[in-house]
Amino acid sequence: MTVIDELDRGIVHALHIDGRAPFSRIGTVLGVSTQTVARRYRRLRAEAGLRVVGLSRLDRDDHTRWLVRLGATTTAARTLAHSLARRPDTSWIKLLSGGTEILLILRMPHQADAAHPLLLQEIPRTAGITTVSAHYVLHTYLGGPTPWHGQVATLTEHQQRQLTPPHHDALSARRLSSADDALLSALQADGRAGLAELAAATGWSPATVARRLADLRAQGEIFFDVQADDTRFGATTQALLWMSVAPARLDQVGLELARQPELAFVLATTGPSNLVAQAMCPNPSALHHYLTRRLGSDDAIRTLEVTPVLATVKAAGHVITEGTRHGTASRRSKSAANSK
Repeated sequence: MTVIDELDRGIVHALHIDGRAPFSRIGTVLGVSTQTVARRYRRLRAEAGLRVVGLSRLDRDDHTRWLVRLGATTTAARTLAHSLARRPDTSWIKLLSGGTEILLILRMPHQADAAHPLLLQEIPRTAGITTVSAHYVLHTYLGGPTPWHGQVATLTEHQQRQLTPPHHDALSARRLSSADDALLSALQADGRAGLAELAAATGWSPATVARRLADLRAQGEIFFDVQADDTRFGATTQALLWMSVAPARLDQVGLELARQPELAFVLATTGPSNLVAQAMCPNPSALHHYLTRRLGSDDAIRTLEVTPVLATVKAAGHVITEGTRHGTASRRSKSAANSK
């Protein structure tokens, strides 16, 4: 793997700001040619797992998200994690705590009577499962459409303004619906797919695809996430932080944590740990410093549990290749709770 340099970081930072920004515009902002950006992008895809994916907003579709935490035997955990990864209703599947825990996001219909077989029947009956807990995602302080720059924050404010997509008024009031499923599926597979590819996937004309895509972006119905092997960008030590925060100060703490570059996502959930975050640090010493000097100074955090991330099996829209240690935790994981 070629060493990641400042230009690579600049390209990834640019894609965090606008996942569909033309290579020509990125090249202009970074002071290099379109061909150089395209060549670096292809290399980052091949060698660092770089992906741009299109996702629906958590609060804009007819589904809810659950943060599911499973305890398992070491022999069962990896097999179960890869089995869960094949399901279309799961995302952000991670192996934790030396391979004895699995974390995943489960997407479920809003209907109160929609008994989800995965939670109620399939998982509890699976051999090797020792514990099951499911927590409803109530609010996302950091993640999804909020750009997370983390280890790739290299662009100046002026460069970031140049890359920020122009605002367009929505062409219609039609929100995301089942009619957009084919478009969303294609964008989840490749958020930078061309109009011709999207037209082939949807059966629409390229002009119709362009109008609908612009409309959905203008309404905030979809956003574009960036995923990459974060270890290539210096985040070699990752951990889930399970915090119990006084309810009266939950919003205050959540918003404060959302501004800290060490965190990839911050979620308010049900359960004894009502605030969950993912920390991404260059080494264990840096994680210790963050926990003791930064997080530990907040007296509103009454309890804290830290579970190391061993591997990411599945990100927002694709399964991570076997052997990837941390895989893609991407932008403010960015999308953990907002991914399909």
